[in-house]
Amino acid sequence: MLSIKHSPPKYIKSIAVSLLAFWFLGCNESDSSTNNMEIFVQADSIGALIDSATNSEFSQTEQKKFLAKAEKRASRIKNDSLKVNLYSRISLRYLNLLDSTNFIKTNRQTLELAKALNDSLKLAEANWDLAHFYRKKSKADNAYHHFLEAQKLYDALHMDYESARMLYNMAVTQADIKDYTGSEINTIKAIEILKPMKKYKRLYNCYNNLGSVTKELKDYDRAIDYYNTAFAYQKLIEGSNNYDLSVKNNIGVVYLEQGNYKKAIPFFQEVLKSPTLLNDRPTLYAIALNNLAYCKFKTDPDSKVLKDFETVIHLQDSMGAIQDISRSHYYFAEYYLKLKDTVKAVSQAKKALGYSQIAHSNDRFLKSLQLLAKLEPQKASYYNQKYISLNDSLQQVERLARNKFARIRFETDEFIAENQLLARQKQLWTGVAVSILLLGLMSYIILVQRVKNQKLRFQQEQQAANQEIFNLMLAQKQKLEEGKKIEQKRISEELHDGVLGKMLGARMVLTGLNKKNDEHAAKERKRAIDALQDVEKEIRAISHELNHAAYLNIPNFIHSLQDLLKTVQKTGEFEYKFIYNESFDWDSLAGNIKINVYRMIQESLQNSVKHAQCKNVIVELSRTDDGFKVSIEDDGKGFKANSRKKGIGLRNIASRIEKIKGRYHIKSAPGKGTTVLLEVPLPNSPKSKPQEKTTTPSL
Repeated sequence: MLSIKHSPPKYIKSIAVSLLAFWFLGCNESDSSTNNMEIFVQADSIGALIDSATNSEFSQTEQKKFLAKAEKRASRIKNDSLKVNLYSRISLRYLNLLDSTNFIKTNRQTLELAKALNDSLKLAEANWDLAHFYRKKSKADNAYHHFLEAQKLYDALHMDYESARMLYNMAVTQADIKDYTGSEINTIKAIEILKPMKKYKRLYNCYNNLGSVTKELKDYDRAIDYYNTAFAYQKLIEGSNNYDLSVKNNIGVVYLEQGNYKKAIPFFQEVLKSPTLLNDRPTLYAIALNNLAYCKFKTDPDSKVLKDFETVIHLQDSMGAIQDISRSHYYFAEYYLKLKDTVKAVSQAKKALGYSQIAHSNDRFLKSLQLLAKLEPQKASYYNQKYISLNDSLQQVERLARNKFARIRFETDEFIAENQLLARQKQLWTGVAVSILLLGLMSYIILVQRVKNQKLRFQQEQQAANQEIFNLMLAQKQKLEEGKKIEQKRISEELHDGVLGKMLGARMVLTGLNKKNDEHAAKERKRAIDALQDVEKEIRAISHELNHAAYLNIPNFIHSLQDLLKTVQKTGEFEYKFIYNESFDWDSLAGNIKINVYRMIQESLQNSVKHAQCKNVIVELSRTDDGFKVSIEDDGKGFKANSRKKGIGLRNIASRIEKIKGRYHIKSAPGKGTTVLLEVPLPNSPKSKPQEKTTTPSL
């Protein structure tokens, strides 16, 4: 039994065409909606034509007309993926209609399109169809080749079920040319795939083929075992079927060929007991009846089987079963030979010979020649010579066919080996490429990491330098404050404990002398005492002021900026103004803010000296609502502020202002000087009314 590809139900085919059309529409969004709709309508109409070609209500002529229209419209479809699907369906329908010319044409178009698109699935299906076509034409080698091509494609697609079906078809084709060993091997391969899938119908077919093959190899016991296994799988097939009748007939045939006719009879009788067999499977009915009649007369020559033989031949003749009718005439000839009716036996034998020649049944033809040589001794030499000639010729053809099959398998194995070698080479080169890529990537990562580490070290060094400057400023401030406090306290104590004490003693002495009552002494003492009291008040006031000054905040940050301006002025030879808000405690700023502002002012001044060659610089620190701003203005050469290229100095300013979450703006033009504006936010800073103080260096 050959496994062929069946057409899907109509609704499935319509859905498939619609889905493909929608897919095509989705893949071409750039096309106009009008063109998309036209393609959809075309695909749908072609699918409808193919569906009509499968409708048995139409004649074959009408069905072919539908296919011709479908083929013509499909040729105008611009999308090859949609076209190959349509051609595949059309070619399959031509195959089912036995239209060889149109099938070959559309199958070739399907193969070409599938190869161009690298569509392995459609390529496999087209090879399957072509293999079935060649087997029906009795071109076993071509059929085997295309079954093998389809099997390789399905195997590559990991479509195991379809791959197993191709192996089964290859096995059946091999059995046709008596390559029974090869057939057995491929059938077992198919079984190994199908068993885990529990595909009982396919397993039934495989074991049935194994039974047939081993029977031809005269291994009758194994043949019966295989048939019994097929019978067991038949019971597992879902739904009603009469495959068991075929198995029973096959087992009966095994016993028949063994010559065990009595044991064969019950199996044929079991087959014929089916009340619906004649209507449902008339071919099997005729075969079973023919086999039963043959076994009966072989067991008992007096059996009344003439009517059975006549019924079988009439039934097979009406069905056009040429190959089966050849066997029936052969059995009928043996029957007449047993009855010693040579004339009728020769007549039936010649009919068997003629029908076997028409049916290309070489085995039956050879057996008919042997029987005729026995029935007509005067022509025995002729029949024997013809038998020997044909048998030798057939053996040579079969040998060549088996060799060709072996060569196809060898070339396939060689092709697979080459592919495996290429695959290994590809893996090797892929491994080398991946290794090089990984090495390059690792080198890049190491390089990037090294740059990051260098940048991090630089930032850490910069941070350490900033911290050192800050600590020095803080230490300087603390020492200055401590010195001021000590000195202020010392002066305060000297005034209070020394001068004030002495003045107090003098006042007390004078107060004692004031007891004299002469008028002049009294006036003088009073004047002196008043003077001393005035001195006392003045010294006390000074003492208190000095003592209070010890606790006042000395603007160390401002002094640092003034020192910076003086230092840069010496090298730059420019005049400067330093304006700042005196009411704000600039030393209360966070350390990182003071450090970064100091550095940005320093960088701006250096740029003014180095690049601008300015004569005047104005540095201004002023308060804003949410922080403060710094302005550094010079009257130098200026530059194009919107230039994309930035030097290291400007990049450093951008980096530092970002660290303190501020903003900066540079206003400059060639010949108009440069102004650098820094805006620094201060969280929760108290707002104060600006009171600016200007510091101008003495000239």
